[in-house]
Amino acid sequence: METNLEKYKQDLEKLIDEGERLLGSLYLSERPNFVEVSIDELEIDPSELEKLPFFHDNYQIWYSESLTLLEQLLPNRVSDFTKFYQYPGEREKVTSENYTIEDVLAGYCNRPIFSKFRQQLAIIKSVTKRFESSLFDIKQLVQADLFDSELDEAQELNEKGFIRAAGAVAGVVLEKHLKQICEKHNIQIIKDNPTINDLNQLLKNNNVIETDKWRLIQHLGDLRNLCDHFKKREPTKEDVEEMIEGVRKIIKTIF
Repeated sequence: METNLEKYKQDLEKLIDEGERLLGSLYLSERPNFVEVSIDELEIDPSELEKLPFFHDNYQIWYSESLTLLEQLLPNRVSDFTKFYQYPGEREKVTSENYTIEDVLAGYCNRPIFSKFRQQLAIIKSVTKRFESSLFDIKQLVQADLFDSELDEAQELNEKGFIRAAGAVAGVVLEKHLKQICEKHNIQIIKDNPTINDLNQLLKNNNVIETDKWRLIQHLGDLRNLCDHFKKREPTKEDVEEMIEGVRKIIKTIF
């Protein structure tokens, strides 16, 4: 089975390759007035120049995928990455000093963005060093693999009719993930045996999650309790299916 670590490496290679192609596209559109590099400095085969994608049509997809990867693997560089796309604050007007890639794509100004995008691509390339460095903490990636496997087991239990057991397994996965997030963000857990709702509230109080995610986790905690304790009604297969899919969403979107 392909691990999350392998998947991230493949996604990174793909993003860097596509980024080089987009950079080449910008080189062609902005030379010779704005680009102070030669074609030899670009990491792209000159024979591919005529096949390059149009930057304005493909950048947004590249940016969104790159940002998601960066948030997971190199979160301390996210603000550096986004500032080239979107101005971090209020502006009275767009000027030659404060314009961004977003301004150019939206048609607010006609300025060169080669150097700004080149900086973004350099940040994405720096993620490669995270895989090579002994300082790279792969705990979360390995843990995510285990969580995926446990949720698959919960899915199988649910399909075979072991509804409460499936819900309990999914609940444990969610609880472990929330504890891991608290640890990552240096949030102190006072209770010896905190519940999902306890951890959920800690994350919200420390501005790690927004209200919509808080409500989703609260709902998943209620479903977990329905499976773990005898209530007025029995949990259904649909309840547990909703819980499993909800937990999958949480472990892939909250870090």
